[in-house]
Amino acid sequence: MTEDWQNGGFGLYIHWPFCQAKCPYCDFNSHVTASIDQSRWCDAYLAEIDRYSARTGDRILDSVFFGGGTPSLMNPDVVAAILERVRRSWRIANDFEVTLEANPTSVEASRFRGYRDAGVTRVSMGIQALDDQSLRGLGRLHTAAEARQAFDVARSTFDRVSFDMIYARQSQTLAQWQAELREALSMAIDHLSLYQLTIEPGTAFGDRYAKGGLRGLPDEDLGADLYEATQETCDQAGMPAYEVSNHARPGSESRHNLIYWRYGDYIGIGPGAHGRLTEAGVKHATEAVRQPGAWLDGLGQQTHETLETISGAEQAQEMLMMGLRLDEGVSTGRYQTLSGEPLDERALTSLEDFGLIERTDERLRVTRQGRPLLNAVLRELLGA
Repeated sequence: MTEDWQNGGFGLYIHWPFCQAKCPYCDFNSHVTASIDQSRWCDAYLAEIDRYSARTGDRILDSVFFGGGTPSLMNPDVVAAILERVRRSWRIANDFEVTLEANPTSVEASRFRGYRDAGVTRVSMGIQALDDQSLRGLGRLHTAAEARQAFDVARSTFDRVSFDMIYARQSQTLAQWQAELREALSMAIDHLSLYQLTIEPGTAFGDRYAKGGLRGLPDEDLGADLYEATQETCDQAGMPAYEVSNHARPGSESRHNLIYWRYGDYIGIGPGAHGRLTEAGVKHATEAVRQPGAWLDGLGQQTHETLETISGAEQAQEMLMMGLRLDEGVSTGRYQTLSGEPLDERALTSLEDFGLIERTDERLRVTRQGRPLLNAVLRELLGA
């Protein structure tokens, strides 16, 4: 019998927790350290791959994603060893995708060739801005010139290259962002991730904002204008949004991230990594211990990872929250199968009347008008 996760696919996420510096806006599980025993980390990743493949080895693996942190600080031979073990552990999809995140400061032509030879097929670069003042404000270590050079190296090495940009930055005007985005689109091959700056609690920006020290952030109206200009400019360039913050030429979407948004199964390996894994018809949420040293020392112990059963109703909610981020939306029949009951018809009709959602052929999607209000749409649908 087809299990629900097969609607989304099956992927593997590898978390590399180290960076050269901690960016002030970042709330990811990343750490700065003077030295890294890469051989020991490689052995740990291989041991975890063996542990998970023993439980899921009959599956077809669609993708691997090296995230972080800054995975481009990993030695290419470590990446090669991991991918060799992956290929021995699972059957590989015909369109198998392997993505590695990279920062411009860690890009070297020889290192990138090593990743390509190891089996990496796609690189996602953290460029974030294309002017030096903004990069300094974001705490980035590279310059705009270094970002462009690093992108050229990646483009000459890989067929698929994506990069991230952050907008709604301090003192950024609409005209400045439109010009910067046009330059980014002129560089882009097939994919861009465009994020509005979010001030997260517990980050350096969060602390500064709480003290009234983070000035020049856009108000709500300017934020909406920046978002709408982003959609229009990308549409005109042939890279529409297929997800709230992700734009791609048709057919060039991130296959790995689609597993998350389509609510498939994925293994999370590394400090703080999350996973969703179905075994014997029961779906679990997994989360590894966050501190890198504790993760290494705890391999093979019960305290190394938490495992929580997700009920059908909870799966339906998670599937809806992830899937409505996508332009393609979700299957209402799939929601009902998971939850045991359909979505509230009164809420659906109300949201339709306001033009925030639309329903066609048993699919539910958020409209262009509704996408900036996605959280409110979800609250209405889930009754929370």
